[in-house]
Amino acid sequence: MELHLEITQKQRLFIEATTEEVLFGGAAGGGKSYVQVLDALIKALQYPGIKQLLLRNTFPELKRSLILTSLEIFPREVARYNQSNHIWEFSNGSRIEFGYVNSMADVGQYQSAEYDIIRFDELTHFIKDVYIYMLSRIRGANSYPKQVKSSTNPGNVGHMWVKERFIDAGMPCTEYPVKNEDGAITSHVIFIPSFVQENKFLMKDDPGYIKRLQNLSKDNRKALLDGDWDIWEGQYFTEWDRNIHVIEPFVIPDDWRRYVALDYGLDMLACYWVAMDYQGRAYVYREVYEPNLIIPEAADRIFSMTPEGEEIYSYFAPKDLWNRRQDTGESVADGFENKGISLEKVSNPRVAGWLKLKEWLKPFSDEFGYKCARLRIFATCRNLIRTLPALTHDQKHVNDVATEPHELTHAPDAIRYFIDGQPMPAERQPHYEDEAPGVEFWEFGG
Repeated sequence: MELHLEITQKQRLFIEATTEEVLFGGAAGGGKSYVQVLDALIKALQYPGIKQLLLRNTFPELKRSLILTSLEIFPREVARYNQSNHIWEFSNGSRIEFGYVNSMADVGQYQSAEYDIIRFDELTHFIKDVYIYMLSRIRGANSYPKQVKSSTNPGNVGHMWVKERFIDAGMPCTEYPVKNEDGAITSHVIFIPSFVQENKFLMKDDPGYIKRLQNLSKDNRKALLDGDWDIWEGQYFTEWDRNIHVIEPFVIPDDWRRYVALDYGLDMLACYWVAMDYQGRAYVYREVYEPNLIIPEAADRIFSMTPEGEEIYSYFAPKDLWNRRQDTGESVADGFENKGISLEKVSNPRVAGWLKLKEWLKPFSDEFGYKCARLRIFATCRNLIRTLPALTHDQKHVNDVATEPHELTHAPDAIRYFIDGQPMPAERQPHYEDEAPGVEFWEFGG
């Protein structure tokens, strides 16, 4: 049968996505729940006998959202709704089941179940353990799609793990691998952002919706109207804007000045390569973020990541790396020096350094009128992108950054050391007439 339904471009991307894990949404009003139900219908008609599960936290949430939408759009000539079991049964053998999971105690009801596609509506309302467990329920001896397709707004109990898995993976509408603890690729994810302004149907039928969202608090407005995953109560770097600070990689010009800044400990080597352009703007273009590396291994890792011929102007590091150990009389800096990396000591003032970093992150309009910032980050530097906006204010010293969770501080510390090193912009190559002012140049032409 043919379906004649209007959808947005982003909804079409969600329906057509073939990645194993798909996340749709971000802002409120983007048509998330509607496209989940519509996509489930399309797959049920396209693949006879396919099994799908649509999940919310509670059954009342299901009843007033997903189930209600399905009752409005599912054609009765090909499907029948079993109200007692909350299952749509199709004439071609396909099944769409509605269920709920509020905690790990609820997943037992799906212990022996098998589904081709599982759909989470409002994914941030679920804890990560529930999500990971339900991934194991996706299986079947057929060639049908095996996916988990989710939709959500920012916020709630699952905000951080959803952000880390989908948003921090990289640029939107791009597929990225998911690795386990052993480094093996276990899945692939894609995030498809959606905004209320793109939902022309809602804008036509309810033009006052945006105005009602604008009545929310600043942080809630950022989350629900702008779909911003990086703003919340207590955040330190409120200047952060992923659309400004995260950019696609490009080829760094050879004459830009390049630096390396690192935070080293056995718990983590956080090392970043940063290029400065002629205007004093910095681009973080390479990342090493690895634990359990002794000093020689850390130095070798840095060397292996630096292409031959790439000139590093300075290696910035905090002054505590010059503290000598009683057992050997050598410092960490000595260890790097022995491997051929001469570190440059920075003073490392915490509060002054963080405030300076806020200045480097502050957006401004460039000479062409585009929003820019003095510090921008390649999308490949995933851990810096993940941790920098996650830092919060220290509760006792509000001008400082909280040191816990400690894992969040390694990458931002390295960037703080880079700024503290007072890096210099690239030098423009002089024109020939600057080198030979006595030569007279003639301009020919008509």
